Amino acid sequence: MPPRASTQSRGLLLSLAAVVLVAGAMAGGWWLGQRSRHGGGDRSHVAVQRQADQLRDRLADGSASEADQQRLVQLLLVLNEQQEATVLLEQLADQQPQRWQLRLLLAELHRSNNDRSAAERELRQLLNLSPNRIEALQLMTLLQVEQGRGAQAQSQLKALLDKANKPSPRPEALGIGLLLGDLQQRMGQRAEASALYTKLAADFPRDPRPLLALALMRQEQGDSKGAQDALAQARSRQPDNKDTRLDQVAASWGLSSLRKAGAPKAPSPATKAPETAPPAP
Repeated sequence: MPPRASTQSRGLLLSLAAVVLVAGAMAGGWWLGQRSRHGGGDRSHVAVQRQADQLRDRLADGSASEADQQRLVQLLLVLNEQQEATVLLEQLADQQPQRWQLRLLLAELHRSNNDRSAAERELRQLLNLSPNRIEALQLMTLLQVEQGRGAQAQSQLKALLDKANKPSPRPEALGIGLLLGDLQQRMGQRAEASALYTKLAADFPRDPRPLLALALMRQEQGDSKGAQDALAQARSRQPDNKDTRLDQVAASWGLSSLRKAGAPKAPSPATKAPETAPPAP
């Protein structure tokens, strides 16, 4: 698989293809706990351990609420108690099957622990219930690519996209198509990705994301003029809506005209864009 020109733009493309994996799943508390794992000193560690012990006691005597259990999972991650956190999260996911975010988080936890078969098992449960769940498709695609199964992932996404386009494009076709386009780029199939983005832009004329994805891909290929044109078209689709992604891309490329409200002006061919793609928002 040929290397991509920029890992930064791929992060943005994945965020366009699907919502951020854990956004809103637990109001940020889950991953805040993970990020805090390496911070603080002995005093904070003792405080976290004390809280975890208190919640364990509640869990043992049956008085722990769902919020208590979720908080305990977070604290266990801070304490690097991966196995206990996994067991508790499995229980929560089984007890609350309607909360698909829990099983998605469980899959990500298995993946972070290098248990990819367990991660796939959890994702397949989600996809059996909702085949177009874009968050699960995103993580499943990533797992398959990491294991050298990009062709399998591509075949599955194409089949889902075909179904979502019959008899006419349904809303879920956009997320699936953007994810497929990013995968095609990873696999060096840029012509196919470009054609797909163009089709998505025609099928969803009010959404700027296919054109933004096309702009980023062209920028990676060194086609600055083509990238600026696609970005201008994306901006024109939402002249009254300040989309921070478009503004950040335009700012990083030095295209001040595209950041103004209203219909954007065509960028000057003399404008020189940087060689690297902009950081993900």
